[in-house]
Amino acid sequence: MSGPSFTMTTSAGQKVTVNGTGSTAVSAITTGENVLVLGTTDGTTITATQVIAQPNGDGGAAASAAAGVVPFHRGAPAVSKQVGRIPANYSEGAGTIVSGTTANKATEAALAAYPGGVVDRVVQLSSGEYEVHCIGVDWPHHIFVEQNFAVVGAE
Repeated sequence: MSGPSFTMTTSAGQKVTVNGTGSTAVSAITTGENVLVLGTTDGTTITATQVIAQPNGDGGAAASAAAGVVPFHRGAPAVSKQVGRIPANYSEGAGTIVSGTTANKATEAALAAYPGGVVDRVVQLSSGEYEVHCIGVDWPHHIFVEQNFAVVGAE
């Protein structure tokens, strides 16, 4: 790592370049450290708005196991289950896509509870809660986060 960028390997094994912005402390990241990168992507480059070092150096495995997350395995059949509370009147595809600080906070909460996925969008539901849409994992695909950014359920 040098300068305002570094290269990392995602949980799916893809190498990407992370370019920091003014508020991102890229220089504080050390080689081999597990990180959560929030920002926008264009192919194999992420323009980071925030880079967060993950605790315990386990990539979130301890939190993942405690939350009952099904680990990602390429080619494994999908697991269909629900945990916690799914917002009333939830309908997949309904809601308004949000970005910026709100999306970052919802993403951070969701990935702290269910690490290992790639978030491709955050949607505010009619109830005011958020659906964090994860790809690249067997489960969960939708993580539900309250307005105070507490995770309440997943499916």
